Amino acid sequence: MQAKLEALKNRLGEIYDLNMANSLLSWDQTTYMPPGGAAARGRQMALLSRLAHERFTDPEVGRLLDALGPWGAQQPYDSDGAALLRVTRREYDRAVKVPADLVSEMNQHFSDTYQAWLAARPANDFAGMVPRLQKTLDLSRRHADCFPGYEHIADPLIDASDYGMKASTVKALFGELRARLVPLVRDITTRPAPDDGFLTQEASAEAQLAFGREVIRAFGYDFERGREDLTTHPFMTKFSLGDVRITTRVREDLCNALFSTLHESGHAMYEQGIRMDFEGTPLANGTSSGVHESQSRLWENLVGRSRAFWNHFYPKLQAAFPAQLGKVPFDAFFRAINRVDRSLIRIDADEVTYNLHVMIRFDFELALLEGKLAVKDLAQAWRDRYQADLGVASPDDRDGVLQDVHWYAGPIGGAFQGYTLGNILGAQFFDAAVRTHPAIPEEIGRGRFATLHGWLRDNLYQHGAKFTATELVERATGSKMTIEPYMKYLTGKFGALYGLESGASVESAGRRGAQPT
Repeated sequence: MQAKLEALKNRLGEIYDLNMANSLLSWDQTTYMPPGGAAARGRQMALLSRLAHERFTDPEVGRLLDALGPWGAQQPYDSDGAALLRVTRREYDRAVKVPADLVSEMNQHFSDTYQAWLAARPANDFAGMVPRLQKTLDLSRRHADCFPGYEHIADPLIDASDYGMKASTVKALFGELRARLVPLVRDITTRPAPDDGFLTQEASAEAQLAFGREVIRAFGYDFERGREDLTTHPFMTKFSLGDVRITTRVREDLCNALFSTLHESGHAMYEQGIRMDFEGTPLANGTSSGVHESQSRLWENLVGRSRAFWNHFYPKLQAAFPAQLGKVPFDAFFRAINRVDRSLIRIDADEVTYNLHVMIRFDFELALLEGKLAVKDLAQAWRDRYQADLGVASPDDRDGVLQDVHWYAGPIGGAFQGYTLGNILGAQFFDAAVRTHPAIPEEIGRGRFATLHGWLRDNLYQHGAKFTATELVERATGSKMTIEPYMKYLTGKFGALYGLESGASVESAGRRGAQPT
């Protein structure tokens, strides 16, 4: 059995390396590659994806899994060997249903479409993207159809990102959350909005980047195993557990680059925290998009937008940008970075309205896949839905249907639910960490993050993909996924900021340096 296990690991290691090489090509495409390299890059990435898929779906992998199955079933459920076989079998059974030619075609198309999107968005040219997006939809349906027997055509695509979730379960969860968010948004937006004009003053890009790097170094992001670069749409990627990189972008908004950096560092610290002996196997990944997003949203929002955090870092930010912030009081700054608006752009949205942006996109994915919405009608549908849900409508497609990269660099379906799942889980994980270590909010107020980072590493990061999201949540928090910690956090924090009765006691605690949970 040991010999067979080593043979399986050797094969998985080669597949892992092929996938990491493909990630390196993708990172280069979105950071430093000259436009002239686009055509060749698409071919190269398609080739590597096809080779990795063919090696993984080789019948010998199936034979090894079959031979090792009885041995794995005798091992403790929590053991590394049992987990490796369990996760590999799940991914293998999924992969063998998808033809290698389809994998190659999809990767070639996504690479080409991403390059076209880079030009189309600033040109406000959605019409030019319609044929490409139609092909993306066709490919997404073909991919879903590789898994017959689904309840909804989106289910296989959702399951690939968030194992165990289906369109029906996501819709039910979103319905429960929406019913509680809409009244909160309504109550907040009837109150006067704080001034945030000082955040849009011109500021040195290098100074913004330097400040962000100082913060994430304090968080625990390891620059010996990572780096930060600029891109159009920020992301995290890894080429090994020893090379986990992030990207950001700098705009006029003084804190935009900062919060982007905090967000991506959360993803990266998750990957950097995975046990090194999982390298080269399917265990060396985050367990789901929702759990992954929980970490980016936790570090960006529950930590990075908290009163405790800025009690420590605001004087440093003022010193870095005296012309912009030297005369801005702490409370004015804190209210500005937590301003709630009915806005157009998802990635710039505040914590309260953010999930409404996600729900719009999720609903559009379902409608497109079901054939109830045509690609050519998507831009107008986008404007209508934003007007109905958020009371705003973009005058152009640049800040409408073209704003997110996801459908222009990947499939339609399974792309967005993870963001809201991450918000819910981030609050639940943070709540559990503070229950275990009540001093965490005070430590954040002194610029110390080791206890929080350590709890997350021990309870989430180190396990990689060893457990499903459901198992991981229950192990770490003692309960199933629930929206209650998240809603308690939102109503407490924003109730206090906007003078709603429910938040008064939390604001009082926050002024003493405590982080509402």
